[in-house]
Amino acid sequence: MPKLSDTMTEGTLVSWKKKRGDKVSAGEVIAEIETDKATMEWESPEDGTLNEIYVEEGEKVNVGDKIAFIGEEGEAAPTNEKKSSEAKTEAKAEPGKEKKAQAETEKPAPAEKKEKETPPLHESKKEAVEAGVSAAPKQPTRLPPQGEEARVKASPVARRVAAELGLDLSGITGTGPDGRVTETDVRAAAKSGAGGDKRSQPTQQPKPVASVKPGEGARIQLSGMRRIIAQRLTESLGPVPHFYLTIEVDAGPLIAAREELKSAGESADTAKITVNDFVLKAAVMAAVKVPKANASFDGDSVIQYSDVDLGVAVAIEDGLLTPVIRAAQNKSLREISETAKDLASRARNKRMKPEEFQGGNFTVSNLGGMGIDSFSAIINPPQGFILAVGRIDKVPVVDDGDKIVIGHRMKITMSCDHRVIDGALGAEYLKELRHFLENPALLLV
Repeated sequence: MPKLSDTMTEGTLVSWKKKRGDKVSAGEVIAEIETDKATMEWESPEDGTLNEIYVEEGEKVNVGDKIAFIGEEGEAAPTNEKKSSEAKTEAKAEPGKEKKAQAETEKPAPAEKKEKETPPLHESKKEAVEAGVSAAPKQPTRLPPQGEEARVKASPVARRVAAELGLDLSGITGTGPDGRVTETDVRAAAKSGAGGDKRSQPTQQPKPVASVKPGEGARIQLSGMRRIIAQRLTESLGPVPHFYLTIEVDAGPLIAAREELKSAGESADTAKITVNDFVLKAAVMAAVKVPKANASFDGDSVIQYSDVDLGVAVAIEDGLLTPVIRAAQNKSLREISETAKDLASRARNKRMKPEEFQGGNFTVSNLGGMGIDSFSAIINPPQGFILAVGRIDKVPVVDDGDKIVIGHRMKITMSCDHRVIDGALGAEYLKELRHFLENPALLLV
């Protein structure tokens, strides 16, 4: 299992694009793997034949575990390679241990040994009586047969989906390796009416995923992404000294600029520029004007970046991803808008490359579209700050003539790493940010 992201510790084999015995070429896509952040295509590391598949579709394994063997056509996969190397390593560390390891390897199998060394029954009874215990011979434990369905080859995901839909796996034709039933097969069977209905068979009801205590509705296992989010944000809020600065922006000019673009007739083949696109562009230009804020803490030094790599928080079903717009200072408002929308779409479909969501100098998180007035966000280390953007609200304001009028206001909170950004530096950044947002024509040049 390859390590496809910096935080990846395990992966799920979503699907095989090749089957056992197929010829493969280096760089050819042979499988799809789901990490803690995205579903990615995995390319063959070399030319050869896919002789063995150790991990079936839907199975989850740790990074570094074997998932397949590629070699010459008909070449047998190595069996005890790992054990042999471990024995040799231990033998080097302890003189004389190599012979011991070899002797252990040459011992007969446990079943054969037991058969040869088991004493006659009357001797066993005599020893047992002397020990004061029962001499009844132990019977091997036999698991009860699980029915026809237990013998059907199916991925774990396929079994779970079949149980949820009430389908009998034995009535579904598999299209996976060696006729294995996949999730796609199960869902196709459900649409076509194949697979029968096993809801009337109470003895074959699926077992609960986890024990639920009284008063609990459900106990849901953490996904890989949710575990990483918990780990990363705990690491952030503890060691990183946060402080918060909030500004209120006059969003009237932003709304006017947006309406002007709309009335000018945005071409049908381009997506419209949103208020959030203006915010992203303004955040980038403010970082250019205040380069000391475009930095992060690194042990005994502060790294100040030459490019503005902007992170954009995107909510997905399993949690949160932060794709990065690289060198955003070189992109126009339209280019930032298109890049952000493309990254967000692929993030939600888990079709991102590792380099597209790693790094970033700071992040913009906007919950205004979900009706949130204002909030404080947690910094994604090692970034220096994060901007939390609330919704645009109609409020009574006092104009220049001391009259109360209806205005549009938007609150933005800047969470700062105090090791990198002091209060005065954060205030300087927010001053520039407000200036750009209240004068959106500057964002069009």
